[in-house]
Amino acid sequence: QVQLVESGGESVQAGGSLRLSCAISDSTGVTVSWAWFRQAPGKQREGVAAIDSDGATNYADSAKARFVISKDDAKNIIYLQMDSLKPEDTAMYFCAAFAGSWRSLMSRGLAPYAYSDWGQGTQVTVSS
Repeated sequence: QVQLVESGGESVQAGGSLRLSCAISDSTGVTVSWAWFRQAPGKQREGVAAIDSDGATNYADSAKARFVISKDDAKNIIYLQMDSLKPEDTAMYFCAAFAGSWRSLMSRGLAPYAYSDWGQGTQVTVSS
């Protein structure tokens, strides 16, 4: 069983920064990749960034140069550092896990279909 618990979301002004955390509890030992997704009201869930157990990362175009995904293996936490936040970044942010490398996916880890385990989400609101 894989459990994911997100935290760190809050309301910030445009140009500000936030660091989201995803605490991982994995009794299966098979999870290889993790990703951050987001979903704004009335919109589809979209991939933001992915990372695998080797530390290889992939980013959506909207996240490149502003967001950084990282992992702390000792603490079993996945982070998403978000800088230069924009109002269009407002969304519920979810952490997800996949029992394989995102590099094996046609979506390069940024489509929801491959991910079997999800957290409950943390809300990020960016005001102008």
